[in-house]
Amino acid sequence: MTGRARAPRSAALLALFCVGASTALSGCGGGDGDPDEGTNGVGKLSAAKIERKAKAAAERAKAVRVSGNVVSKGQTYRLEMRLKESGGVGEVSAEGGPTFELLRSGRDLYLKAGTDFWARQEGGKEPSKSDIAAAAKLKGKYVKVPEQDPAYKQLSVFTDMDTLLDGLLTMEGKRETGERATVAGTRAIRVTAGKGRGGTVDISLEGDPYPLRLRRAGGAGTVRLSDWNDGFPLHAPKKEETVDYGKKISPEKHSG
Repeated sequence: MTGRARAPRSAALLALFCVGASTALSGCGGGDGDPDEGTNGVGKLSAAKIERKAKAAAERAKAVRVSGNVVSKGQTYRLEMRLKESGGVGEVSAEGGPTFELLRSGRDLYLKAGTDFWARQEGGKEPSKSDIAAAAKLKGKYVKVPEQDPAYKQLSVFTDMDTLLDGLLTMEGKRETGERATVAGTRAIRVTAGKGRGGTVDISLEGDPYPLRLRRAGGAGTVRLSDWNDGFPLHAPKKEETVDYGKKISPEKHSG
């Protein structure tokens, strides 16, 4: 009789365990659960449709943080940028080179860097004492980049949310759905292009289907996209923090 009393009690405990664990497990007794339960449902779509929804979500977004490495024209850049429609702010560094800060508010683009960065702007030659002296005056200052200067077009891309995302989200080859993963605590599904050689993107299965992580085609970098729609302050630096060179950036103009 004692043995009979224990069996129902064990069954009751097992039932309670199953109820308590239902949010973490697909079920008790070995049954297969729905991997899309509690998600935004894009995991049930074709790879092409998932990608289209991710791009549409990115286009609607008002802000994003971009972090990672991007290879462009043989040069690797490390990005840590926050972007929105009116501009962006953050840090960029070229491989083997110094880090510099970019800030764009509207059409006004500013660059802030250390002495070493400015001293080495003359064709990569070893800076002279006068170069270093001129560059030292720019340390801690925001240099306004003239729109006529070729540097404006090259640098402003890193602060343009639409242009940068459009380039990053471009993949090549047949789309296929890949494995499911977790990116910074968010469930995601992977879309691959060209068996992965044309790039991959991990897309959120929670909330809006934002792209969360990109691996670019040809080993051209890996980038994380986060803080979607999180606002942040963005305004031009104060006048006393700014240097305006006019039509072209050249530390030598102010070496005297």
